[in-house]
Amino acid sequence: MADRGRAVTGERPTGARLNAAALAGLAPGDGLVLPDPAALNASVGLVHLGIGAFHRAHQALYTEDAATAAGDSTWGICGVTQRSAGVRDQLAPQDGLYGALVRAPGTTRLRITGAVREVLLPTDQAADVTARFADPAVRVVSLTVTEKGYRRAPDGSLDLTHADVAADLAGAGAPRSSVGRLVRGLQARMRADAGPVTVLCCDNLPANGRVLSRLVDDFCAALPTREGDELAAWLATSVTFPSSMVDRIVPATTPEDVADARAITGLEDHGLVVTEDFGQWVIEDRFAAARPAWERAGAEFTADVEPYEAMKLRILNGSHSTLAYLGALAGHETIAQTVADDRLREIAEHLVTEDVIPTLAPAGDTDLPAYGRQILQRYTNPGLRHRTVQIAMDGSQKLPQRLLGTVRDRLAAHEHAPWATLGVAAWMAYVASERDAEGRELPLDDPLADRLGAVRGNTDPAAVVDDLLTVREVFGTDLPDHTVWRDDLVAAVGDLLAAPVAAGGRTTR
Repeated sequence: MADRGRAVTGERPTGARLNAAALAGLAPGDGLVLPDPAALNASVGLVHLGIGAFHRAHQALYTEDAATAAGDSTWGICGVTQRSAGVRDQLAPQDGLYGALVRAPGTTRLRITGAVREVLLPTDQAADVTARFADPAVRVVSLTVTEKGYRRAPDGSLDLTHADVAADLAGAGAPRSSVGRLVRGLQARMRADAGPVTVLCCDNLPANGRVLSRLVDDFCAALPTREGDELAAWLATSVTFPSSMVDRIVPATTPEDVADARAITGLEDHGLVVTEDFGQWVIEDRFAAARPAWERAGAEFTADVEPYEAMKLRILNGSHSTLAYLGALAGHETIAQTVADDRLREIAEHLVTEDVIPTLAPAGDTDLPAYGRQILQRYTNPGLRHRTVQIAMDGSQKLPQRLLGTVRDRLAAHEHAPWATLGVAAWMAYVASERDAEGRELPLDDPLADRLGAVRGNTDPAAVVDDLLTVREVFGTDLPDHTVWRDDLVAAVGDLLAAPVAAGGRTTR
């Protein structure tokens, strides 16, 4: 990696920071890609809520590529953080610039991007966020706030009892919830007569556009009648909520990644993201106003995203979570290490081919078995240190979309779902286990951690299963009534609590 520093022109003192002035001293070369200069002067046309690493490694890069290909300098991004000032403090001193370190087996390249033109912290800059929503130049609002960020009740509706949502409904200060921030922003746009806008959800939720539209409707219905009815009527004629499917592996950035990027440019980059040399974006073609020419950057537009969503959620995300829990229990630190364990890789292969694919409808011309093989091959990338415990976060929010849909469909067809059941059991065993097979502590990072923690340290598999099945937010009211499935869970959880790796071996016979 050291020789890639030759792309730097001129000497810089140690610790020099990436920014527009420093960018002028770089030259593209082996391992370094620089942005089109026009991108650095782009006006804001897109507001993004939840400007974390995934957005910066996926949609932001698509947007910059699309604008460059179309010669359109009106699609700069205004990123809005959730609550932390972290991303703003990373990017503001860098003039919005950051690197995307793309790791493929045997190669690494660094792409500097200028797609993000502004980052706002809503707790400090609420008026600026509102002004962006009300700006006629903004024609798309997109979101990546994670599954838990939508504050949904067990039935899928907006949780009106959540403190943040209740405060936003009352208009008590700057909006605190993602849906509240979105709706209050759209309300400001309506009052400014700023024109139609598209709201594009990019989170891992089935039919995510319709899900978000329902939550917005729920918020409006909970407002005082006159206020809510006026806003709902405007939304019906001026706003669309297309669904989309996004796919790119974006692990947490490590000190090693930062050092590798520094070796290429000679600069410190506090906003660096890391990703793989693969990306996919499928978008429902239903826009209320102009949009970036994302198709020119490789995005696919379709009339129906749902088959693609189901394919990705169940094959990629379902296998990812299954491997994460099994790998973490077995003491594997990364997904690459986990999938290198033949016993655990076989489980993922069986999950995809025997349980998941039979439940899926065709997704365009996609060869589903080939797609599954490609997914598992992507997991082997040694350059992506995607930590198992990172993927294990927020399991209560992820399981319903990633594994339980497969379970329900298999049970409805009067079939067993042994591999998806093992994935669910792995989550249960992870929740119950305080340490992995190597004796390291297993963190329980979940919005329902207080509730789930009741089984922490419990080694009785039946007690663990029966307790966790009562969590309606995860299992609803139907799955706990499947006694045969419950018995399968108890057996699998018992195996995993006794010996995580050996359980994997027994299950694959």
